[in-house]
Amino acid sequence: MDWLFKSLQHDFMQRSLVACVLIGFTNGFLGAFVVLRRLALMADSLSHSLLPGLAVGLILFGLAPAGLFFGALVAALIVALGAQLLAKGSRIKEDTALGILYTVAFSVGIVIISKVKVRVSLLHYLFGNILGVSNSDLWVIYGISLVIIPLLVGLQRPLMLTLFDPSVAKSQGVRVTALNLVLMISLVLSMIASLQAVGVILLLGLLISPAATMYLLCDSYPMMLWGGGLLGMIGSCLGLLLSDWFNLPSGACIVLVLGFFFCLAYLFSPRYGLLPKLTKRRHFHDQSLARWPHDEA
Repeated sequence: MDWLFKSLQHDFMQRSLVACVLIGFTNGFLGAFVVLRRLALMADSLSHSLLPGLAVGLILFGLAPAGLFFGALVAALIVALGAQLLAKGSRIKEDTALGILYTVAFSVGIVIISKVKVRVSLLHYLFGNILGVSNSDLWVIYGISLVIIPLLVGLQRPLMLTLFDPSVAKSQGVRVTALNLVLMISLVLSMIASLQAVGVILLLGLLISPAATMYLLCDSYPMMLWGGGLLGMIGSCLGLLLSDWFNLPSGACIVLVLGFFFCLAYLFSPRYGLLPKLTKRRHFHDQSLARWPHDEA
């Protein structure tokens, strides 16, 4: 059994495992808000819009983590805010505006990276490579997680009210617009922290798969938050180990493990699973009631 964990003796694997713990928990926790608020399209759009910011950061600052961080942050915020401005200033809906802007931004990023002189593979940013996490990358991931989790925990009650009924939240003095902005910025920061692990293409799977799995397993809001974080952490670590054992891409393995968890919940969830619904005995109330004599009024 020693061969299973022999690779963890190396520094790069230890850094990768710590990164999986941090980004897995943060994405699983944050994903609950994305699933309940139905922001999957926005999350996917923002993840793709990170690429041009990374490309500009590469040109201006090379591979410095700070340059890549701020480049990706600015690009995602431009797309998110631009979609809202475009929707308010025309008859175009916000989802259509997002679809246009993020595909244009993604295309710009591909063109810029193809011309950049820094030695970097486009696939590295599209699909991730968590084995390449450096100490500076790990500090960025840790800092982002340390900001997002306490912030969302502190805002848990107003966020819950905003998620389920924004009009009631606004009537009770909750600043709905400000909370939505906080959620969007947290989403972007979490994506930036996860880029090294799964890349812009697979980010959405890491973000919403744990939350969607917990959504099928429970009806508790706190359980969905903390359970999603725990599931994301376990799935990320297991995906990393599987990628090492079988020499497979780490980002794809992480998303596949989380997708496998979701399939298990979809099939076997005691209350919402497919198989329990099919095997549950149906009680034909009307036919049973007809067998018993009853007085007519």
